[in-house]
This record gives sequence, C-alpha cells and structure tokens, in this order.
Amino acid sequence: MSGKKEEEDPRINGIKTKIRVVPDFPKKGIMFQDITTVLLDPKAFKDTIDLFVERYRDKNISVVAGIEARGFLFGPPIALGIGAKFVPLRKPKKLPGETIFEEYELEYGNDRLEMHVGAVEAGDRALVVDDLIATGGTLCAAIKLLERVGAEVVECACVIELPELQGRQRLKGKPLCMLVEYR
Repeated sequence: MSGKKEEEDPRINGIKTKIRVVPDFPKKGIMFQDITTVLLDPKAFKDTIDLFVERYRDKNISVVAGIEARGFLFGPPIALGIGAKFVPLRKPKKLPGETIFEEYELEYGNDRLEMHVGAVEAGDRALVVDDLIATGGTLCAAIKLLERVGAEVVECACVIELPELQGRQRLKGKPLCMLVEYR
C-alpha cells in the first residue's frame, strides 16, 4: 500500500475485486472506476478504512481533508479512526459562511475547491483524501488551499490511482498513498 511496490496486504486484492469498471461513463472512452460497489461490501469498505487508519494512526495527523464528493465517504471514518477532525473541501457555493478557495484547471474549463475560514489552522498536519487520482489537478488544488493557511500536508490518500494519467507527477514530490492501481 503506497506509491512504491512493497509486500501487498491480502486485503488490497479483496478491495480491488469490488471496484466496478464501467466502460464509456460518463462519456465514450472513459473507463469509470466505481467505488460505490466497495461501499456495498462491508468487509471491503472496512478493509479500505482499516488500511488507511493503520498507516496514519501514529503520524500525528490533526486534520483529514476530504475532497467532494467521494472523499466524503472515506475521509470521516479515517478521521475518526486516527482521532483527527474532518474538513470537507467543497465545490463552489456549497458551504455556508465565510470560505477561502483555490481554483484549478480541468480539461474543459476551471473549477474550484472551497473550505471554511478557520477550519484548518497554521501548524495543522493534514491528510488529503479522495477516492481516485487521475490527472492530479484536484489534489494539487487541495494541497495549495491547505498550505495557504499554514497547514503541513503530510500525504495524500486515494483508493485508486490511474498512473497513465501521471497525476502523481503533478503533486511535486508530495507523498501519495494508494491502494489499487489501474493501468
């Protein structure tokens, strides 16, 4: 479990077998990695959370930042398991109150992530969670947003990595932990 090959935990294969690949969704040519089928299997879902909790339990993480929307599925149980607060990083205009944001580019336009002012403080040690890393744009925006308020981003955690899209390279050396790699 990581960016480098190490002895693979047998739970990882169980998780991988539960991820459904949906061809041509949401558009032709995309092989969509559907994690909702992991959520339907209590053992696979628990194993996913347990693997991340085991990795981060002793790393003094004070905040888990989950990226909308699927980062909200994995982030809160990881945060509870390691004794950290959970902070949602949301799409525009979804959070009440004062927010700060980071814009990022998509293949077909721009988007942005927002976070409540004061949710993360200088000195917090942050873990960024999402279901998948593809091109890395969303994770990069999350890292920039957290670092702008003075947090130290310790690592990014994703269930799935699509290495052919080279998202890891866009993280500029920031550690990435993933469970399943799809080529």
